[in-house]
Amino acid sequence: MVRTIESASPALCRLHLSTELRRLREESRLTAGEVARRFHWAVSKMTRLETGSDGVVKPSDVMLLCRLYQADAETAARLESYAVVTKTKKDWWQSPEYRSVISPGFQAYLALEASAAQLHSYQSEYVPGLLQTEEYSRAVHRLGPADLSADQVERLTAVRMTRSEVLCREGAPKLTAILNEAVLRRTVGGREVMRAQLDHIASLAAGQPHIRVLVVPFSAGAHAGMSGPFVVIRFRQPGMRPIVYLENLAGSGITRRPDDVEKYGDAFSDLLSSALDQQQSLRLIKEAGNVL
Repeated sequence: MVRTIESASPALCRLHLSTELRRLREESRLTAGEVARRFHWAVSKMTRLETGSDGVVKPSDVMLLCRLYQADAETAARLESYAVVTKTKKDWWQSPEYRSVISPGFQAYLALEASAAQLHSYQSEYVPGLLQTEEYSRAVHRLGPADLSADQVERLTAVRMTRSEVLCREGAPKLTAILNEAVLRRTVGGREVMRAQLDHIASLAAGQPHIRVLVVPFSAGAHAGMSGPFVVIRFRQPGMRPIVYLENLAGSGITRRPDDVEKYGDAFSDLLSSALDQQQSLRLIKEAGNVL
């Protein structure tokens, strides 16, 4: 439960709503199609409500569903309050200065990241966004699509810096980031930028108990992350299933399918076995910085 609904983020309220509404429907033994027909809605509306992909949820829609599902008064009032938050407040990434440069798929990920209890990230090519310095981030975006303007690069860099604040707030998610050794060895933005970036990672990993950074060394050989980067997101709330975020040149997206989540969870466990431990990883990160 959100402890203080009025102070909760819209992202967290949408996530609670989607989970609770799906649970209530399933307990009522109704399909999404049956509910949609009852209210003359498109089935896609039910999908959006049960995946949290609508930015704003109408309190009146929530109350209609609660009456249909025969939810008790306390549950109905709580879900209506969640809907009110989505209607009256905005997450930072929905502001005009950011919205134009963030894809819908990544907006969905930001909402989940902001609500996470644990983030299990594997990155093969560059430093994960949450751990990037401003100069490193700017260099990464400059090397991105050729049609990005200087203004768009700056906005994307600002998005990444604002996003990293999730690790500094009360109740921050526990982050375990596993990096391919290539991430440390590939110089991005020049030697000084890269050295500062590696120092930043080492400082976070050594000084923040909720942040763990591990490295899969070249000597590990073939490993479970060779198919590409991914993030497994886990939540505090009972009944909220883990979700996997994937990103590539064609775009980004989220999978909730239990089979997919299990595969990536197993892959992350295998990567933990291939990675150096925390102290060995920190030594390798510092060594990579010293040779620049």
